[in-house]
Amino acid sequence: MSLLGSLFQRSFRHGVHPEGHKEATVDLPIQRVPFVQRYVMPMGQHIGVPAKAVVKVGQALRRGQMIAEAGGFMSTALHSPVTGKVVGIGPYRHQDGSFKPAIEIEADPYATQRIEPQPPKDWEAMTMPEFVAEVQQAGIVGMGGAAFPAHVKYSIPDTQHIDDVLVNGAECEPYLTNDHRLMMERPAALIRGTEILLRKLGAKRAIIGVEDNKPDAIEILRRHLGSRSNISVVTLPMKYPQGAEKMLIRAVYDREVPAGQLPRDLGILVNNVGTVVAIADWFDTGMPLIERVVTVSGPGAAYPANLIVPLGTPVREVLRFCGGLKDETREVVMGGPMMGAPTASLDVPVLKGTSGILAFTEAETRTGTEYPCIRCGRCLEACPYFLNPSRFARLARARLFDEMKGFHLMDCVECGSCTFACPSNIPIVQLIRTAKNNLRSRPNEK
Repeated sequence: MSLLGSLFQRSFRHGVHPEGHKEATVDLPIQRVPFVQRYVMPMGQHIGVPAKAVVKVGQALRRGQMIAEAGGFMSTALHSPVTGKVVGIGPYRHQDGSFKPAIEIEADPYATQRIEPQPPKDWEAMTMPEFVAEVQQAGIVGMGGAAFPAHVKYSIPDTQHIDDVLVNGAECEPYLTNDHRLMMERPAALIRGTEILLRKLGAKRAIIGVEDNKPDAIEILRRHLGSRSNISVVTLPMKYPQGAEKMLIRAVYDREVPAGQLPRDLGILVNNVGTVVAIADWFDTGMPLIERVVTVSGPGAAYPANLIVPLGTPVREVLRFCGGLKDETREVVMGGPMMGAPTASLDVPVLKGTSGILAFTEAETRTGTEYPCIRCGRCLEACPYFLNPSRFARLARARLFDEMKGFHLMDCVECGSCTFACPSNIPIVQLIRTAKNNLRSRPNEK
């Protein structure tokens, strides 16, 4: 293979190159946030059907105890992030400003908040349906931000087979370094989780894809892999949205997932590094998904940090631990700056999909004057899915939502590359989200 061919295989067409802004937290070890008094656990922290509460107000809880069972197959369980008691079950404010069902827990101030490790589960003796049920019971979801139930990915039809496990360590969103630090500080757990998935899925090999702005993580992972021949680390050039699973597959394998199909149709399963670590934690120690690593950063954050945060912790408390917000802060975003969303209140909780809490000042949030589309084509050049974002924007403004479906609207992953590239400051991805929400709200839409 020529050098040009080798380089081509490690990238994908289109995409954008936003500034990384990772220097504030990239070298900061993960710290643990102190336990606070109250926690709110929304029952819809994942894509799919909300969980169903199995506890009552006034009931005592121990840390890690199940508080809500899966509401269906496309759903996951919830567990108490602390030892304490249930003080409320009802509607609580969500990140988008709406009120959704949740369980409020008051922590016991005298509890140690430790979870006693359980004997390792004999996952090798489990049938595949039993393994899938275990992952669902553990409440594990995609930790990259989408919060897709992990067990659904592992439910492979009999007509398909997984040949490759692709571990997503790209972390292409600006500011975020939580995956980077996880690879640096818990490489053994990452490799252990990868081995579990390899053997249970019957896959031949696994690849951990990491962008080349993380050379220290790449070196540590390769050192821990040692002589293993079925797991390798692939270095990827920095580009956004490299972390989107279809783009990652194109970069690593030079294969395209056709529209309407899934990675498993190509024999590939993609998981974020946080998800794989959570798999190792559940099967080796019995630790369900009750906490996650969150990056706190941005020009408005007093003291940026990488933190282990119990789920349900109010964003306000996390920011207080980091010294609060600077006076010039104008917006707090949950997730990354490209795909994250501003939070309606600092009292909303950290969720399973919360990868970052970013504080931005007026300099970052100021929107420039919007001008008419000049048909320059930059949004087309930026879109990694080869869609026509400018057309979507025009149709959305005309409220021709049904016509948008004919141009593959639902193939858009809302990565924001089009808005980033637009010289006319047109909020293209916001218009696309409006159209999708309108279509999804219709009772006859699947």
